[in-house]
Amino acid sequence: MSRHVAIVTDSTAYLPPQAMERHGITAVPLTVVLGSQALEDGTEASARSLALALQKRHSVTTSMPSPETFAATYRAAVDAGADAIVSLHLSSEISGTYDGAVRAAKEAPVPVSVVDTGMVAMALGFCALSAAEAAEAGGTAEDAVAAAQARAEATSTFFYVDTLDYLRRGGRIGAAQALLGSALAVKPLLRLSEGRIEMLEKVRTASKAIARLEEIVAECAGDAPVDIAVHHLAAPDRADALAERLRARLPGLAELHVSEVGAVIGAHTGPGLLGAVVSPR
Repeated sequence: MSRHVAIVTDSTAYLPPQAMERHGITAVPLTVVLGSQALEDGTEASARSLALALQKRHSVTTSMPSPETFAATYRAAVDAGADAIVSLHLSSEISGTYDGAVRAAKEAPVPVSVVDTGMVAMALGFCALSAAEAAEAGGTAEDAVAAAQARAEATSTFFYVDTLDYLRRGGRIGAAQALLGSALAVKPLLRLSEGRIEMLEKVRTASKAIARLEEIVAECAGDAPVDIAVHHLAAPDRADALAERLRARLPGLAELHVSEVGAVIGAHTGPGLLGAVVSPR
């Protein structure tokens, strides 16, 4: 009989709840602090409350799950029958979440493979889905890890933000790049590269930047089978419009997810975020 491999990720994966339930994936929540109130990412912390807090320049901070939280999650997986766990998390260049999982894994009652995917948002979510599918097919923990890593290597993440100020405040992009963007009054297009947020292009207006984002996604996707995720913060019309245009122009489109990011990612990007994940199958 094959071993039962449990798949754990974190709340920044932004997996649809039905997909998590169908594949038995557990997400450990990060925390966002709005003023004096600490809330779990993806639950009580609504994106609208976050956007309002950011627009009013209220204090917003984020924190990773504690090793104790990971330990409790791993124990629950074992109690549910797991004899191996694969724990997949957002880039360690962005958060200390991976380190907390590594610490907890050392004390877990079954082997835990902790993976720094170098991804975030549905780029991480697609990795978790691939790992779960490998485990469901009777694969070992090693097979699930390999499936997640292969998906991560093939996946690209691009995004547009109205301003680099939030990324600069959170230390997620260099001050020099942020100041240059502000001085030139340009609209930045960014990408996730080797787990870090990097400038991709500078475009003069928001409309041109979003049109260019669509072109980049289409070029990256090509004609091959591909899953796409479109993310936004307080910009649903932008996200829906981009999703519809991508549906019309990507011949290999398999699944397309549209969702608002949670408070933890939103705190670092600010309202107006529009992102796209391209994940070949």
